[in-house]
Amino acid sequence: MKKPFLSIIIPAFNEAKRLPETLRKINAYLSKQDFPTEIIVVENGSTDGTYTIANNMQGEISCLTVLHESRRGKGWAVRQGMIKACGEYRFICDADLSMPIDELANFMPPVELSAPIAIGSREAPGAVRYDEPEYRHIFGRAFNLFVRILLLPGLNDTQCGFKLFREDAANAIFPRLTISGWTFDVEALFIAQKLGFKIIEIPINWYHNPHSTVKVLRDSFRMGVDLFRIRFNDLFGRYNAET
Repeated sequence: MKKPFLSIIIPAFNEAKRLPETLRKINAYLSKQDFPTEIIVVENGSTDGTYTIANNMQGEISCLTVLHESRRGKGWAVRQGMIKACGEYRFICDADLSMPIDELANFMPPVELSAPIAIGSREAPGAVRYDEPEYRHIFGRAFNLFVRILLLPGLNDTQCGFKLFREDAANAIFPRLTISGWTFDVEALFIAQKLGFKIIEIPINWYHNPHSTVKVLRDSFRMGVDLFRIRFNDLFGRYNAET
């Protein structure tokens, strides 16, 4: 089998309803491209039949691989998918497809060959948010303020679920991840900067999904604690290049 140019990694926890349509849209987009691709769905701990539904779709989508992980957490699912992936470029994609898949073209080279990491941004000039409740935007900006103060001063949106990593960057970063929950994005990008990988933000059109599994009040506290965990990990050398 020819090495994929692009791998798309989709973490999937209780996504039985949304996943089939998302996979069909992604497959339709990829079928128009002139490079080899793979889609990797990582189901972890679902209780709604997500794994069975994803498995059944392998007969419809030839480039689809489905992984099962009993350990829950979006960060864990993405980590395992990135390690399993074979693509020269590896794209993290939320199962709700809140960014239209055809915008993936804005992330791919030659858009920015000098940057091994391109992340979707709802705050970069030209980005547009659709239907997002004001309170979620406020919480998101508050969290990003803490991220910029504590860890990543140059990035305005670390939590958007659409990110592209070049193979060498993915291989260096994701085995070092320690956070299995929502804040894995911050940890991955912090490790990237520590290892000297350039990161650029790509403005996207983003559509709020009212069925998001993020619970703002519950998850915000955990994510705040994780920021300090990342800082302590760094102080104790957890992310050093020789690790």
